Amino acid sequence: MEFLFGKSVFVYLFIFFGKILEVALGTSRMVLITKGERTKGSVIAFFEIVLWLMITGTVVAGLRDDPMKALVFALAFAAGNYLGSWLEDKLAFGLSTIEVIAPEGACVDAMLHSLRSNNFAVTVVNGEGKDGKRKLLLMHLRRKRLQQAVRLINGIKSDCLITVTDVRLVRGGYIVKK
Repeated sequence: MEFLFGKSVFVYLFIFFGKILEVALGTSRMVLITKGERTKGSVIAFFEIVLWLMITGTVVAGLRDDPMKALVFALAFAAGNYLGSWLEDKLAFGLSTIEVIAPEGACVDAMLHSLRSNNFAVTVVNGEGKDGKRKLLLMHLRRKRLQQAVRLINGIKSDCLITVTDVRLVRGGYIVKK
């Protein structure tokens, strides 16, 4: 396993896994910066660019003699994008707003009790839709808790309209920025 196509397999492994890591870091950096975490994003940017320089330098050096480096680089770039977006979804940086539109009635009361007893802040607005009176439930929460809130809502009334929006908190509210 020392040589692959006449070249050391370790060069290809370095390019492949290094590029995956670099692109995943880049995805995290962009998300952090758009969520207002500039300092964390800048620290990640430092490591991202160091990796980029080392990996790109390895690929460019002798590229004519070894075009397989470009293929490995491109495959790793694609894999890094996939991994970075998956990882960002799992880390769930930032805040979201959930809007729930439900018909008035006992299901809304049960939903409010369930959500609030699980430490979710919920604001209720009265409304009217095509088919009658509705309740609009508004919640601002950390993205890490998004799935838990949706599971609680669906466990009580699965046919509610639920929308989710990513937001940046300016000030105030139930969520205190650390």
